[in-house]
Amino acid sequence: MRLHRLDVTAFGPFGDSQSVDFDALSAAGLFLLHGPTGAGKTSVLDAVCYALYGSVPGARHSGQGQSLRSDHADPATRTEVRLELTVAGRRLEITRQPPWERPKKRGAGTTLDKAQTWLRAYDPAAGGWRDLSRSHQEIGEEITQLLGMSREQFCQVVLLPQGDFARFLRADAEARAKLLGRLFDTRRFADVEKGLAERRRATEARVREGDAALLADAHRMQQEAGDAMELPEVAPGEPGLAEAVLGAAAVARSTARERLTVAHCRLTAAESAQATADRALAGVRELARLQDRFAEARRRAALLEEQAGAHREAQARMERGRKAETVAPALELREAAEAEHRRTAAAETHARGLLPQDFADAGAAGLAAAARRAAEELGGLESARRAEQRLAELVAERAGLDRQERADEEVLREAGTWLAGWDATRAGLQSRLESAQEAATRAEQLAVQREPARRRLAAARLRDQLAGDTETARQRALGSERDALAARAHWLDLKEQRLNGIAAELAANLTDGEPCAVCGATEHPAPARRVAGHVDREAEERAQAAHQRADERRAESERRLGVVREALAAATAEAGDTPTEQLAAQTDELEREYTRARRTASGLHAAREELRRTEQERERRLTDRQQAEVRAASRLTLRDALDQERAFLEEELAQARGDAGSVAARATQLERQTALLTDAADATRAAEDSARRLKDADARLADAAYRAGFATPRDAAAALLDDAAHRELQHLLDARQSEEAAVRAVLAEADTAAAARRPPADLQAAERAAASAAGRLREAASARDAAARCCAELDRLSARAADGVRRLAPLREEYDRVARLAALTAGTSADNERRMRLESYVLAARLEQVAAAATVRLRSMSAGRYTLVHSDDRTGRGRSGLGLHVVDAWTGRERDTATLSGGETFFASLALALGLADVVTDEAGGVRLDTLFIDEGFGSLDDQTLDEVLDVLDSLRERDRSVGIVSHVADLRRRIHAQLEVVKGRSGSMLRGLG
Repeated sequence: MRLHRLDVTAFGPFGDSQSVDFDALSAAGLFLLHGPTGAGKTSVLDAVCYALYGSVPGARHSGQGQSLRSDHADPATRTEVRLELTVAGRRLEITRQPPWERPKKRGAGTTLDKAQTWLRAYDPAAGGWRDLSRSHQEIGEEITQLLGMSREQFCQVVLLPQGDFARFLRADAEARAKLLGRLFDTRRFADVEKGLAERRRATEARVREGDAALLADAHRMQQEAGDAMELPEVAPGEPGLAEAVLGAAAVARSTARERLTVAHCRLTAAESAQATADRALAGVRELARLQDRFAEARRRAALLEEQAGAHREAQARMERGRKAETVAPALELREAAEAEHRRTAAAETHARGLLPQDFADAGAAGLAAAARRAAEELGGLESARRAEQRLAELVAERAGLDRQERADEEVLREAGTWLAGWDATRAGLQSRLESAQEAATRAEQLAVQREPARRRLAAARLRDQLAGDTETARQRALGSERDALAARAHWLDLKEQRLNGIAAELAANLTDGEPCAVCGATEHPAPARRVAGHVDREAEERAQAAHQRADERRAESERRLGVVREALAAATAEAGDTPTEQLAAQTDELEREYTRARRTASGLHAAREELRRTEQERERRLTDRQQAEVRAASRLTLRDALDQERAFLEEELAQARGDAGSVAARATQLERQTALLTDAADATRAAEDSARRLKDADARLADAAYRAGFATPRDAAAALLDDAAHRELQHLLDARQSEEAAVRAVLAEADTAAAARRPPADLQAAERAAASAAGRLREAASARDAAARCCAELDRLSARAADGVRRLAPLREEYDRVARLAALTAGTSADNERRMRLESYVLAARLEQVAAAATVRLRSMSAGRYTLVHSDDRTGRGRSGLGLHVVDAWTGRERDTATLSGGETFFASLALALGLADVVTDEAGGVRLDTLFIDEGFGSLDDQTLDEVLDVLDSLRERDRSVGIVSHVADLRRRIHAQLEVVKGRSGSMLRGLG
């Protein structure tokens, strides 16, 4: 990387535009950047860093944005940094503008412009610059990729802050680890350590979880085995847990199997006793049953003897019933004939009662003849009946014509009235339709205007609100700025007081015989004394921290003010300068007009539908009027024909009706008379036939009763049994016969009779003995089942525990392996003799490279006296790996770098910085660094050492490098001809090239 040109405007102490031509300064290889304290020498380096990375290095990184702007700059001038450089063979130009609070172009107040960045590349073929990007993120990623370094690495490698490396020489291992970790990005090795530790904790938790499950199974086995199992006193995760649990489980299973064998033997004995008791109980029950059976048979025989008389009466009754059954058909026939005769006689009486008195004594033949005469007269009235029906139809048709005539007259009247107002109705509907269409068009136009009006009103209200918020934020920003300036002034005052009394602070650490850290003398005749009000490091650091907090609050207030102003500018651009009340009134009027137009336009569809319906109504009424006129003409002819036919039919019907009201009434009279005569004749004949059948049935019944042995038919009827009585009587006789047979069979049984002769059976004693044996059997079976369940459960739990041990074995091996690796990388393992963490080990290798590269230049600067070496010895109880020692060739001894004098510390730290730059460059991919800056420290060197240091720096030109020295040492201005002077003034600093 080579710098060509730097242009700054309103940046830091530079109030106007200043330029630095690095090509001219680098021509000599070594150039000096000098100027009085506070002039802005470091600001030049800040501008380079800001152009590349968008931020400045060190403590100044906390204040960005508007804090980079020069307080001497004109309000209308924007802060800008432009850097032209060559990196990776490409010539680039980077331009950055931080956020800028500028005056408004219209009106009072200020507005905030956002930060902007440009990246351009020089195109040799076209002879001009070509734009690459305007994105902050893209440009930052591109520059970081090209340089291969982060901002922190760049500030350490290119800007070479000597104070940091002097502290690095004297720092402990932890402080060196922080700096080296930032430069070489060893976070991946720290992540490996962290990952191994987390994996160790995870696997340990899983092992403990598996051991806890194993112990849970062991507790369940102990619950099942009882006192046959004793658990080991081990906790989850301890070694030997699995073997102890499996051994205790094996003992428990063996004891459980012995108990199961004993339970089996007891169960076999109980089953044998139970079988003997059951057989004895069965014998006693059988004896009791036979004795009860014999006693029951004797009781039933006595009962049969008592019921013998009733049995003989039932047999006699059954015999009379059988004889009466032969007379039953004759009885049934006589009863049916008698019922038929009563029915026909009643029907004859009823039929004769409906006839006129003239037919009271007529026989069946006379009644039939009268019915035939009435039927003949009825047949002659059929033609008259049809004529009467036609006459009724004519009357109805004539009435229908009259109704139709009246309806047509009403239709013609309504149609005429409605059609007379058609033109006016149609004109009114057309006017309504046109008004609705105009309103719909107006509503569409207003709808387009509504949303912009609403947005302007909302923006205006937001503008009014943000106007007050802007003033509040501005007052807060001014207050924060005053607080920050006061805190900075307080910090600088304390810093100046401490620097004035630094001699006393250094003298406090002097020890007789020990070299001074400033001059190296071992005698201290007149050390400085602290005066009243002395400021120590802690007070200065507290003031500095307070200043940083106040500066952060100021930056946050300025950021909030910028956000509010941006929002106010956006709202003002949207709403314009129109007052909010006027915009609100305009918006309300627009809404009201839109509502009226929508309301009127909503009737457009209804108006179209009403016009269509009205036109359809007109066509219908025209059609109805035409049809009514046609019907009126046809009715005249039809009415005359109906009147003629009606007169002819009325004359014919007058002859056929006679004295009846109508032909139908006369026909009804004849039909009823014919029916009554026919019914009476039929009823008379049926009554005569039923009387003859009843007489024949009486004769046959008397003959049947005589043959069956009954004196009269009445006796036969009394002896006859119905089906229910016959079944009941037969059931009693059959039951008596069955009972007698059963009793005789039981009394004849030999074993039953033998059992009756034996003593009574003691059933309760036998049942108690059997119950006692069954209880002992159940207890033995329960004990056997419990022992079997215990064995099965112990086998199951033991198998699960063994399976868990097998499954846990790989995990336990993994835990042992991960734990060893985690302890080794964390430096806590006994195998790690020097207690070096993995990250420290990697950093130690890098530090060894840095020490080797720094030694090359340190030997030249110290005339071959000093050599930097890496040491991995432990310091106290801490860890080893990041120690630095210096080997003194004059004494041949190796000593700590803290023993170097002030000047020796400077050129040792310079050599270390240059060596570190070489190593970091190689680590970043070998990007060539053609421009370096060295900040201060030369005032502590004597002339000879200064010459040697300058010779080393001048040797860097051999690789076409240019080195810029930042210092205010006057002797350097004489030795280095190429110079860039920073001139301080009331209107800001200026840059001036010399030599």
